[in-house]
Amino acid sequence: MRFHLAGATALLCDIAHGGFDDAAQRRIWVTARAVERHQHVISAIPGVNNLLVGFDGLHTGPGAIRDVIAEAWEAATDVAVPTREVRIQVAYGGALGEDLADVAAQAGLSVRETIAVHAAGIYRVAAIGAMPGFVYLTGLDGRLCVPRRDTPRVHVPRGAVILGGGHAGVMPCDAPSGWHMVGATESILFDVHRDEPCLLRMGDVVRFDPVA
Repeated sequence: MRFHLAGATALLCDIAHGGFDDAAQRRIWVTARAVERHQHVISAIPGVNNLLVGFDGLHTGPGAIRDVIAEAWEAATDVAVPTREVRIQVAYGGALGEDLADVAAQAGLSVRETIAVHAAGIYRVAAIGAMPGFVYLTGLDGRLCVPRRDTPRVHVPRGAVILGGGHAGVMPCDAPSGWHMVGATESILFDVHRDEPCLLRMGDVVRFDPVA
């Protein structure tokens, strides 16, 4: 585990060794839950194979918090994290999937093959961040791991089904994005008026079902 200062009162803990490690991600979730119980820890936010820990700089320092994190990491085991399977219906292509043909070309596939490959994936919520309800989904087929757009869009609508780099996702709100739009869903990823605003939780399994 590598530690980096993220400002005066936060530590970024990076455990990535090459590609995404699902077992390490589960240990990060367990570590975060243990660390956030410490009296001087303000927040413990899991990322994709990393963990950002904010602390009370008036009562502790990065060295002490580093020890807390390291101890929690060593104690964390690769436990089975409770998960749900959530199925999301997707209309591929169209106005909210205008990058589908380009992604297919980069992948060396037909549009129909690209849809089949994307829909066949078994995805897992590795982290939630960037904006409320935005999930970083691992499990994207390597053929669809295309670079993000050279020029990000200033406006990508809520419900756009997107992919970029090695991850898949769904836009929870209207926002800028450099990810590729391949389809659209009517599922609402984030609603502040729901008892549980985020549709998805860390560890959930996500499947995409094509619809006409």
